[in-house]
Amino acid sequence: MLVSVSDIYQKKIKLNSSITIKGWVRSKRSSKIGISFIHLYDGSHLSPIQIIAEKRLSNYKKEILSLTTGCSIIVKGKLVSSYGKKQENEIYADDIKVIGWIENPETYPLSLKKHTNEYLRSIPHLRTRSNFFTAINKIRNCLFHALHTFLNKKKYYWVPTPIITAINAEGAGSMFRVSTFDFQKIPKKKLGEVDFSKDFFGKETFLTVSGQLTAETYACAMSKVYTFGPTFRAENSNTKRHVSEFWMLEVETSFSNLFDLSKLIEEIFKFSINQVLKNCLPEIIFFEKKYKLKIIEKLEKNLNEKIIEVEYSEIIDILKKIENNFSQPIFFGLDLSIEHEKYIVDKYFNSPVMIKNFPKEIKAFYMRLNNDNKTVASMDMLVPGIGEIIGGSQREERLFILDNRLAELKLKKENYWWYRDLRRYGTVPHSGFGLGFERLLQYITGIDNIRDVIPFPRTVRNSDF
Repeated sequence: MLVSVSDIYQKKIKLNSSITIKGWVRSKRSSKIGISFIHLYDGSHLSPIQIIAEKRLSNYKKEILSLTTGCSIIVKGKLVSSYGKKQENEIYADDIKVIGWIENPETYPLSLKKHTNEYLRSIPHLRTRSNFFTAINKIRNCLFHALHTFLNKKKYYWVPTPIITAINAEGAGSMFRVSTFDFQKIPKKKLGEVDFSKDFFGKETFLTVSGQLTAETYACAMSKVYTFGPTFRAENSNTKRHVSEFWMLEVETSFSNLFDLSKLIEEIFKFSINQVLKNCLPEIIFFEKKYKLKIIEKLEKNLNEKIIEVEYSEIIDILKKIENNFSQPIFFGLDLSIEHEKYIVDKYFNSPVMIKNFPKEIKAFYMRLNNDNKTVASMDMLVPGIGEIIGGSQREERLFILDNRLAELKLKKENYWWYRDLRRYGTVPHSGFGLGFERLLQYITGIDNIRDVIPFPRTVRNSDF
């Protein structure tokens, strides 16, 4: 019977059962009397299971004694109660087959007993074998399914939006260009400009920064949709909060306003936390001990308390009271920086906060203009330790105002002809948000560097995979 380490710890296997288990050696020690104690892991549980191998095994001297950290093995034996105090059960081996050896144990990157996260980032193809990354990827998997489950229950339809696009959803720079041009022979126009008409798509194209605009086309036909996939930002930023490739959940709902949006965000936030606590408690406890944080207490508090909602204008008033503590003057129209966000959520409220109705000058063209003609029906959700994890708004459904916003931001109206059609043909009020998946994962686990919650971080001058 093939079993996993998790099956054993969850007591799904009866004692004295004959079992087979496959995995990798985490550690091994041998006694002088001919008994080896092998700790085996298979990724299903943070703790390894102990294997008792005796010299009676035919390959004991030739192979078992030579096992080192990282070797892969298949063990057949019997599950028994352990005489030791460190584990409840262990496997008494009848046969151990070595599948893969470590070429040179002395140079094996994970042979050291302790590894810093900085060191592990240098070996992303092997860091998955550490407890840290086993734990984070289990929580990542749980969170991924939680978001899909929640939206499915709410009757939202998943739509895969384009990764290659000709428009910038944010109306700003910092995009990766997609091209098939030979860099040594780039075709030019008479004035020296690149002739993108001769490129693969016949125009300038990029990796997407957001699937929102294309998701709106389906929301305006199917009412409730979402997209969930990788997005790309070519920002030359090397901070703990930024990577060039990350995952975004983007939700769009027709016949919906800012109030409905805030309610939906609170529901999905709490549902996600509840699912992680329910299904990944050992992993959360692992990070609690590692970082000496009260993560469970924090998450349970989030479940029991309503998210604070506050106007942008009120935030400015709060910040003005301690203006001298910041590096720049505080004024209405200020685009909040990380130092402002940290003060608001870490010190002033010490809680997740939704900030609403930002000035139109610092927000995207598609956000609905409020009656004051100064602000837009927008919201950012900030959480302690991280800052912004969600940004959303009611979308501008009035064509003449949308056109005015495009003109104000000097965006070419013809580039958004199809987006404008959504307002020309059966327009409806609708709203949506984008959730930074890795940042939510950071908040839940207490991990302060985004590079440690994504399997293969892509950053400035770092794209080995």
